[in-house]
Amino acid sequence: MMEIIWGIFRECWHLLAESALFVLFGFFVAGFVKAFLPDEIVARHLGRNSVGSVIKASLLGIPLPLCSCGVIPAAIELRRQGAGKGASAAFLISTPESGVDSIAITWALLDPIMTMVRPVAAFVTATVAGLLINRLPEEAPTWNNEKAGCGCQSGCGREAIINSGRSFWRRVKDGLAYAFGDLLGDIGRWLLLGIAVAGTISWALPDDFLAVHLGSEGLSLAAMLVAGVPLYICATASTPIAAALVLKGLSPGAALVFLLAGPATNAATVTVIGRYWGRRVTGIYLVSIAVCALSLGWLTNRLYAWTGIDIATEVHPAVESPISPFMTASAVLLLVLIGRKYLPQALISRTSAPK
Repeated sequence: MMEIIWGIFRECWHLLAESALFVLFGFFVAGFVKAFLPDEIVARHLGRNSVGSVIKASLLGIPLPLCSCGVIPAAIELRRQGAGKGASAAFLISTPESGVDSIAITWALLDPIMTMVRPVAAFVTATVAGLLINRLPEEAPTWNNEKAGCGCQSGCGREAIINSGRSFWRRVKDGLAYAFGDLLGDIGRWLLLGIAVAGTISWALPDDFLAVHLGSEGLSLAAMLVAGVPLYICATASTPIAAALVLKGLSPGAALVFLLAGPATNAATVTVIGRYWGRRVTGIYLVSIAVCALSLGWLTNRLYAWTGIDIATEVHPAVESPISPFMTASAVLLLVLIGRKYLPQALISRTSAPK
């Protein structure tokens, strides 16, 4: 039993050490994005139901570091401010599918091609969905005075966006405080869960497991879509899982399907979209993600075949990658920052519990 625990822990630690520096860099950049791209500016450029507003929404959502849970109140607020239904839906898709933090960890754990393909695929998926949704007649949304959200600790909507009227250094300070405080608190536990799942997969499955059992390209693409749609998993946390699956024989296209479908869809997101955007928008939202994910996954496999690159050889197995002292320090720092967010809350909950 101890050998199993130690084997899984070793895989998880190597994955964490390999990715920690890039994750920290991603959150650092996320702080600047949040400080200098407030939602007031975003809302002004989303316009009404036009092609340009959808494209702008898809582009603006790509670098923003909001998970599929945190983007919901932000998108609802944009809709309330007059953004078109297609633009707000496009923002709702591209934002959780990408982000500076997930792009950084994709570079660390996968390869340069996937790092470039991932945000492009998010943009295409969001734009297709937004343009189709724009063609629908308006449905009266169910607005009310209650705060829209799904349990994020940071209140990831408008309240979490840094006020653009503050001084330069104050905005930088507040942006970094948000990135390494509320945002890291929201994403940190899911990142650690993703690394734990990836470490377990790396330890437990033979190297050719998925190649043998999901050898058919169509089957592997469909399986990752089915696996990704119901899960709540942010873009950052989905990356180590995808990297572990690639090492076990999953095709790069199927990995992309998981990276697109997992962050953009889950039960909570679908429920809120149905309530605030309507049932027809919800249907197009899901169908667009599914069709685009499968199509882009197929194209990604063609791209890798054309370049002759084997993604599995680019994704170095954790057990073979040396861990430098700097990587160790980065991993420890990341754990400390995550722990700083959760431990006080756990202690408060424990002390306040009735005896």
